[in-house]
Amino acid sequence: MTSAGSGLSLAQTCVLSLLVFTGASQFALVGALAAGGNPFTAAAGAFFLGVRNAFYGLRLSQLLALPRAVRPFAAQWVIDETTVVALAQPTRRAARIGFTVTGLPLYVLWNLTTLLGALGAEAIGDTDAWGLDAAGPAVFLALLAPMLKTTRERAVAGIAIILGLALLPVLPAGVPVLVAAAAAPVVLWAEGRRKTDERRDGRRNDRQNDRQDGEQEAAR
Repeated sequence: MTSAGSGLSLAQTCVLSLLVFTGASQFALVGALAAGGNPFTAAAGAFFLGVRNAFYGLRLSQLLALPRAVRPFAAQWVIDETTVVALAQPTRRAARIGFTVTGLPLYVLWNLTTLLGALGAEAIGDTDAWGLDAAGPAVFLALLAPMLKTTRERAVAGIAIILGLALLPVLPAGVPVLVAAAAAPVVLWAEGRRKTDERRDGRRNDRQNDRQDGEQEAAR
């Protein structure tokens, strides 16, 4: 239904679900399209969100050691859930089984529910009248919010929100999301600078304490 609210057809929705098997990227793409963003900009945002799966793949390729002919098909199932289950197994054989029994039902059910949702969107007619254009961003935020557990993560999210909202009136739809990604390196830089200053202050305090101890010893 979310993709229908962004203007995608039934066929486009199903193809997207089949080829892009990662929820965050799908919701980012349809959310940007629903906001009137450029398709290339929307695809770029979805791509960056899916980059983490490439790192999962690097680890799983060593763990599973699948035949080369099978790897392109297995790569389609490299998501958070299959990675967690596979890495939790004690042996390679168990990891392969865990990866398969997790990936297969998730992939089938994900695409089945996508088809049902798209059919439902067509049945209700005008999706804008139901506010489905806002469903994509809302679902994406619902997925993201529980992941913000540390101060650093909350700071990145807060700065990204400020950047996105500030740039929304002046940049094409979808571009503010990409610019907001700059929040991560900014927060990391600030955190690194703070730690450097703390270490410098600590060394300065240590030298002062040593000097005072030396003066006290000399006075005795």
